[in-house]
Amino acid sequence: MFTSSPQVSITLICGPTDMRKAINGLCEVVAYDLALEPCSEHLFVFCGRTRNKLKILQWSANGFWLHYKRLEKGTFKWPGIEDNTLSIRISARQLNWLLEGLPMEVEGAHPEIIYRYHDC
Repeated sequence: MFTSSPQVSITLICGPTDMRKAINGLCEVVAYDLALEPCSEHLFVFCGRTRNKLKILQWSANGFWLHYKRLEKGTFKWPGIEDNTLSIRISARQLNWLLEGLPMEVEGAHPEIIYRYHDC
């Protein structure tokens, strides 16, 4: 099932993706364009040209999940990325903001803290 826990790595694919692509087509983007392993504990996030459709590719033990969200009104706040950047790593917190319609850098948000009670 879809999870965006802090332990899961999340890669946002920059630029528009053809939303007609299904699991195999998105796996090819991950494997050949990004040189990453699609069958890993990782979420890969894709967005369409009009920024109202978003797909998330996720491997789960023995198969793929393909999560799809289409907005009826409005657009996702897809970050402005330089043309030479193919992907960026984002946090689970940023993914949740993106899915809620917020920009990935929210002004006034509490900074994320990694805290260890016992420093082992």
